[in-house]
Amino acid sequence: MTKTDLKKILSISGESGLFEFVSQGRNCLIAESLVTKQRKPFGSSARVSSLADISIYTTEKEVSLKEALTNMATILKNGPAMSSKEDPKKIKAFFEQAIPNYDEDRFYVSHMKKVLDWYNVLQQYASLEFVEEEETEEKAQ
Repeated sequence: MTKTDLKKILSISGESGLFEFVSQGRNCLIAESLVTKQRKPFGSSARVSSLADISIYTTEKEVSLKEALTNMATILKNGPAMSSKEDPKKIKAFFEQAIPNYDEDRFYVSHMKKVLDWYNVLQQYASLEFVEEEETEEKAQ
């Protein structure tokens, strides 16, 4: 299975699930749903975030989403994570294992639920092995 490039995996506000960047169109970007494989154009007003740009606040520093997902995969032995509909106490307990020093004032249960959903989509439809920075630079040359 190929490694997942988090720079190409997108979260789009107002859309459920994750998308993979396909190409840039005129005044839009085209992305494909990881789950349904349907391609859709998103205009310049769409709020698009690359998973590579997302961090989680801890009491010391920010932890990249990639590092958090890798920690989760290690704890779960690459298996599926609990549902985001699980009891918030269980969700918090899991994140205390995955990111022991997360900042409770800035990393809320709603964020944790989103990370669980993203993890499960990646685990099921992509790969929990991620492309390293050097690998993407090598491909560009």
